[in-house]
Amino acid sequence: MTEVALGMPGMPHRVHPGSDMRPDTSQLVDSFGRIATDLRVSLIDKCNLRCTYCMPAEGLAWLKRAELLDTEEILRLIGIAVERLGVRNVRFTGGEPLLRKDLVEIIARTSRLPSGPRTSLTTNGINLGSYADDLRRSGLDRVNVSLDSLDENTFRELTRRDRFHDVIAGLEAARAAGLEPVKVNAVLMRGRNEHEACDLLRFCLERGYHLRFIEQMPLDAQHGWDRAAMITADEILDLLGTEFTLTPHAAERGSAPAERWLVDGGPGTVGVIGSVTRPFCAACDRTRLTADGQLRSCLFSTEETDLRGPMRAGAEDEELIRLWQDTMWAKAAGHGVDGAGFARPARPMSAIGG
Repeated sequence: MTEVALGMPGMPHRVHPGSDMRPDTSQLVDSFGRIATDLRVSLIDKCNLRCTYCMPAEGLAWLKRAELLDTEEILRLIGIAVERLGVRNVRFTGGEPLLRKDLVEIIARTSRLPSGPRTSLTTNGINLGSYADDLRRSGLDRVNVSLDSLDENTFRELTRRDRFHDVIAGLEAARAAGLEPVKVNAVLMRGRNEHEACDLLRFCLERGYHLRFIEQMPLDAQHGWDRAAMITADEILDLLGTEFTLTPHAAERGSAPAERWLVDGGPGTVGVIGSVTRPFCAACDRTRLTADGQLRSCLFSTEETDLRGPMRAGAEDEELIRLWQDTMWAKAAGHGVDGAGFARPARPMSAIGG
């Protein structure tokens, strides 16, 4: 068995070299020793923005209502993951999850599960101002809000919508409701908004938001991603270094996707997620469920396991557990995005869930 580069040190070899036998454990373990304890649940593929790096201006062919998991189906699978498979964190994503009318109910019932999972939400923030208090009362712990520009015109150009002030209001409402830490996700694009890197960091530091820059990933529906045009993690750090002094954070990174840096000695921090150039596959602890009930072991998987079909055909929990465990056991060593043999997933990010 040859060594496999997973993007971070720590687990370069298979647990059972040459064996396809999954260990006798209820956990979502893979053959490289990683254990999935973080579930990403996409609730809907629709979005009310049309970000240029995600989808075309006219949108996409959305899933039909009958294809989407309903409230009880989602909660059944979350319950299995949390109570039977060792999941401790549940993040709700989309598309835009605030377009899902049963979102508050789903979060509330997830938060009341006996094992008490931590819950979070990734949103574009447009409707967050109207929902923040209800989300907090439902048991939601924190939110991640996408914001790529502080300039109204640039925001409109990038998202094809004039909703900048709604996002700013959503951030303020989340902080007021106690959904802390409020995290801001930003993607820098060459020739569009990279000059705003320091402004974005200053904006977040002044308001107590936790900023994370994310390398643009090849998950756009148009397949327009260009490796050469991408702003890399190193470039992001260089841009920030023109106005701030960054020092590596002393805390253990663990399975967190972001490398954290103290800003001007702290206590403020900034995170950089180098999904392409600084992969963190060796510490990945995620398992993913799409809005139509497909299970994915990796954001960049080219294969999915159908849970909706068996569930609607009357499958018992034990069968769904076996499918879930087998899927995660077969998880690849790494996504290989920065390699010559990388194959893009058929679905775009909006259909997979962030």
